[in-house]
Amino acid sequence: MELQVKRFSELSTEELYEILRLRVSVFVVEQKCPYMETDDLDQNALHMYFRDADGIKAYLRIIDKSDTREYVTIGRVISVKRRRGIGTELVREGIRMAMEMFGADTVYIEAQVYAQPFYENLGFVRISDEFLEDGIPHVKMLWKRVESGE
Repeated sequence: MELQVKRFSELSTEELYEILRLRVSVFVVEQKCPYMETDDLDQNALHMYFRDADGIKAYLRIIDKSDTREYVTIGRVISVKRRRGIGTELVREGIRMAMEMFGADTVYIEAQVYAQPFYENLGFVRISDEFLEDGIPHVKMLWKRVESGE
């Protein structure tokens, strides 16, 4: 399996189509949540995914902090085959890339409540009460770099 890291402008039309198709199939169709999946954040995001000969197996995007965004944010995390470690590996790579590309010491995510333990295992800490996003319960979570005493 090969890790791909690309800016929006570097994605081929085929890659972009496959990414959007995967995101819609999970976040809109599977979760029965009609919402505008294409949210105008993709154009400035860093797109990361694992691909094999059969296509994309896991995906996420990283959005840099801005005037309206306090933290570097990871979002749209998807693993085609769950509970196989691919999503965990991709989120770890996403955190590494957030530090490397955007100088992040803190990474923010809005996690679906059922996925909170998954993110806690990666070092994220819940920082909010539960809230509804597009009718699905979410929580805000932060990952902070821990400085070693070496």
